[in-house]
Amino acid sequence: MRTTWMVLGMASALMGGAATAQDVPVEVSTLDASQVTLHLYPFLKPEELATLRLVATNRDALSVFLPSKNASHFAALALAPADGFLQDGSPAGSASALSDFASADAAAAAALADCDAKRDQKTPPCVVVLEVGPAG
Repeated sequence: MRTTWMVLGMASALMGGAATAQDVPVEVSTLDASQVTLHLYPFLKPEELATLRLVATNRDALSVFLPSKNASHFAALALAPADGFLQDGSPAGSASALSDFASADAAAAAALADCDAKRDQKTPPCVVVLEVGPAG
């Protein structure tokens, strides 16, 4: 396993400004033939980040949340910022992890649509926090 850390938009995150997907720092890991990108949104609690980092860097943990039949396919995990990732030790009800899409955009769109359908509509829209695709 090779892990590469990429930090983008750190100044914005540290200053507490509203973060867009472009402003959020990311961590990128390579697992076998897959690349996993974890978006470090400020709403994620330390225990949620720890769990997501395990998922992003451990093949067995990743397969629990995003099982894929083909390493050339794409997957995404979307969360509602108001719900976070974990509630009472389990994934939040609005969390959506979907896999086996032909493109990163399709995986993200499906995960976001599913998450947004399950979140409280009075809260901010869902965001993709984990993306999986072919390495390389």
